[in-house]
Amino acid sequence: MPGLILKLTPGERFMVNGVVMENGDHRARICVVTENANVLRLRDAIHPSEVNTPVRRVCYIAQLVLAGEAEESLARQQLLTGIEQLSQVFTDADSRAKLDAATTHAMEAKYYPALKALRSLLSREARLMQAVPRPPSETRMAQ
Repeated sequence: MPGLILKLTPGERFMVNGVVMENGDHRARICVVTENANVLRLRDAIHPSEVNTPVRRVCYIAQLVLAGEAEESLARQQLLTGIEQLSQVFTDADSRAKLDAATTHAMEAKYYPALKALRSLLSREARLMQAVPRPPSETRMAQ
């Protein structure tokens, strides 16, 4: 990721190659010049308790690689399998383009752009999840 610019708010935390860092008391602008550095803003990170949907699960795999908490080759395979499964549900052209981009980035070991492409599907997934009718047993329990 040569030339990645991080614009940080005071006290904002971020991770570079698995190391958590925190910005000081003032806004900062940091340029990451090392190619293939794994960078993740912690405000963008998905907490393990939030991994409760298919897209979030696949995003979380990419996030684990960025955090240095997953073995890369195994995670890449899981990521590609997850993307393939998502492609069975997200069949519109825009979603396909995002999934294709995520696949390309994962194959090139560019996990941040893969995560970014996948995260763009979260709002779409939320709308789909809301549109799914609840089974009668769940409807009765909710009342």
